[in-house]
Amino acid sequence: MNVELTFAHWLYGFFTLAIIITMIFRKGVVLPTLLGTFVIAWVYKGNIVDGFTAIFNANLIAAQELFNIFLIITFMLALLNSLKDLGADVRMIQPIQKVMVNGHISFFVLVATTYVISLFFWPTPAVPLICALLVPAAVRAGLPPITAAVAIALAGQGMALSSDYIVQVAPGLSATSVGVDAGLVADKALIMSIIAGGVAIVLAYFMYRKSIRSKDDPKNITELKTLNAAESSDNKAKTSNLTRWSKIFAVFVPLSLLIVVIYMMYNKLFTSSGGLVGGDGAAFVGGVAVILLLLSTVAFGKHHALDYITNHITDGFVFAFKAMGPVIPIAGFFFLGSGDFAGSILGVEEGPSLLFGLVEATQEFLPQSALLSAFSLLIIGIITGLDGSGFSGLPLTGALAASLETTGMDAATLAAIGQMGAIWTGGGTIIAWSSLIAIAGFCGVSVMDLVRKNFIPVIVGLIVMTLAVVFIL
Repeated sequence: MNVELTFAHWLYGFFTLAIIITMIFRKGVVLPTLLGTFVIAWVYKGNIVDGFTAIFNANLIAAQELFNIFLIITFMLALLNSLKDLGADVRMIQPIQKVMVNGHISFFVLVATTYVISLFFWPTPAVPLICALLVPAAVRAGLPPITAAVAIALAGQGMALSSDYIVQVAPGLSATSVGVDAGLVADKALIMSIIAGGVAIVLAYFMYRKSIRSKDDPKNITELKTLNAAESSDNKAKTSNLTRWSKIFAVFVPLSLLIVVIYMMYNKLFTSSGGLVGGDGAAFVGGVAVILLLLSTVAFGKHHALDYITNHITDGFVFAFKAMGPVIPIAGFFFLGSGDFAGSILGVEEGPSLLFGLVEATQEFLPQSALLSAFSLLIIGIITGLDGSGFSGLPLTGALAASLETTGMDAATLAAIGQMGAIWTGGGTIIAWSSLIAIAGFCGVSVMDLVRKNFIPVIVGLIVMTLAVVFIL
């Protein structure tokens, strides 16, 4: 590919490298992303006023793209707080505690549940279901919230989404660019995702198992309070009526969410509509959460319900913005590197693909051996995933796979490797400006801390997976 690199391309590469180095040194990256957005837009447009405008536009577009995650965090946390008013949160998790007898078992229960649900309707709608029902029980059993978040991210945003075996959006994008059947790429991606995910999950468990506490550790209660956001100070008194409602909602809420899961699975498996996946699935879960919030608030507050529900939603928004606020400028910078968003940010009809342009320009320098081709596609996939999507780079990795096919590595396999790199990165395991922020928000942990916890297991898993594909499969 003959890609003409401009000074703006090189500036974007410089700031991207600076951001990556800053993250490696565990420092905040908001400053370099904001500065980079301003400088690149100024240079590209040749007008300092356009540089100022681009900063605002980049943050606005990032907020618009991520606001669905804001909403689902808000509604689910509001629901959890309303259940806390009733005392139903404690009653709801009592049956689950019988399975989660300790933090070690809880870790693998979260992994298995997240993986299965995420395969059917993607991790985004799965996260609030799992975090609402299982994470509190896991924390009570001794699993730290940050380790619970690691388990959910690796199993859902990593292992399940990278294969996308049921929905097959990712394999379809990869296969179209390669010119092969999507099922072929999906089959290869499933095997690769299990290898990468298995290695990452086992490694993460052994790395962080010493942080798992006993079931009776007082820190469990403290972290559970943080997890469920601010505790209401006006629900000290327990009446028989309140006790009755807590029993009702302790059964009604999990049953309602179970029906949601069953309905979504039924839609996927037995109807021609393709099911409620991705954004539609998240909207469905969020809508159900709102209705449950209405009912639980009325049950607790009766004629005060109008005030209580306002307070719960406000608290939910505050919590969501605290968790996601720093992520917006980071996402804005990487949206600037994508041709899908650059036009809107820069105020032009057709924006430049700064990030992908840099990757495309290196194609002619890529090696032709099976091992080096596989790792080249993996690295390029990881780079394209830096925009926080995971899916937007798949046509590029697919096209490169077709051109890098060797006697020892077919194009479908190379495309699946590129898909692993792109989605494990952009899908939400090792970058903060992705759906990983939803997991961090629900678990009440710092998204940057979660990125650092995931980084080594994910990278090791991807390397082992690539080596296994080249030398064994």
